[in-house]
Amino acid sequence: MRPPFKHILYLFFLPTIAVHSLLVSCTGESSKTEKSVEIEKSKSGQIYQWSEVEGKDFLRQTRQYITTPEAWKRRANQIRTQILQATDLDPFPEKCPLNPIFGKKRIFDGYKVENVAFESLPGVYVTGSLYSPTEVKAMPPGILSPHGHWPKIDDYGRYRPDVQKRCAAMARMGAVVFSYDMVGYGQLAELGWQHEHPETMKLQIWNGIRAIDFLLSLGVNPQQIACTGASGGGTQTFQIAAVDPRISVSVPVVMVSYRHFGGCVCELGMPIHENKDFKTNNVEIAACIAPNPLLLVSVGTDATESTPEVEYPFIKYIYGLFGASGMVENAHLPNDQHGYDYNKRAAVYPFLAKHLSLDLSKAMDPDGTLNEQGIVIEKIEDLYTFDENNPFPDNIVRNNNDIVWE
Repeated sequence: MRPPFKHILYLFFLPTIAVHSLLVSCTGESSKTEKSVEIEKSKSGQIYQWSEVEGKDFLRQTRQYITTPEAWKRRANQIRTQILQATDLDPFPEKCPLNPIFGKKRIFDGYKVENVAFESLPGVYVTGSLYSPTEVKAMPPGILSPHGHWPKIDDYGRYRPDVQKRCAAMARMGAVVFSYDMVGYGQLAELGWQHEHPETMKLQIWNGIRAIDFLLSLGVNPQQIACTGASGGGTQTFQIAAVDPRISVSVPVVMVSYRHFGGCVCELGMPIHENKDFKTNNVEIAACIAPNPLLLVSVGTDATESTPEVEYPFIKYIYGLFGASGMVENAHLPNDQHGYDYNKRAAVYPFLAKHLSLDLSKAMDPDGTLNEQGIVIEKIEDLYTFDENNPFPDNIVRNNNDIVWE
């Protein structure tokens, strides 16, 4: 008998030696008869929440009963409902005014950067940087850029060089790009915000929804809004795309796995994947955007190693039901590591250019090499929203526990 899902979550944060005793306490079975459970991991050490057999059987069975586009639409609606109900976002809270705060604008070669903040809930600020072309056309495409779990101060969140490079390059191509902090990252951590909080997933999904509102308030094309991020940013990418149909192009990088669902409370802390009457995985969640454009970027050294043989064929089958097989692609890099480095960006830029009508020549040379010369990697302090000219607002909520959901 499988232990309840809320207990399963705890297993994945414990060393193997502790799993046996906890599993016994969950099931009530005797330690004399219970066998130790071996935790399976990817080559990079990511813990698999499902076994290979369980994951493949799930996708096989899903294909058997999803045989029409209408059937998939019903299934996608079930998944969307489960995510929103599990995170207590059904119904949505009332949307407060964004009340954006804009910092000093820096102009570089082909793009400009402006640090911003807005309220996703009263006093709850989302901080980030807005990258735009130096010459913005009417109703440009918009791109959300959530980051992953890179916590080291010299390799941190949205301040990382690869994040700055991709946001600047996409702005050069003609998009308005919003790169924003995860809950408990960036300057708000100084006030007492924490990432590892029971409701982080709820707030991160809500912040993503409000980030779309923010982009729309700037005049981006409502029919051309994309989202792309790696690792935990990849998780945010397909979660937001699953629950908000305003995302028309989705590019989750190194994160769509049929049996790995993440390793953080922001990915596992609320039961979006399973309850007593429901079960799903990240492959299905990523496919909720069908038949809109979707690019899976995978590598051979983490939990996306099987994407060409397992995840991609399943999602392509779903797209085929709509007659839209050409709208989903897989860029598999067998020797690459987990991240959003050069080769990933080289795979993503052409896809975004194709589906958002961007100028690829601004980011890549004709031979396929990246053209990122002139992109300035700014210091962390340069990307702060709040400073002596823009101090923390008087109404700012200073920690997770003081949020008022209306």
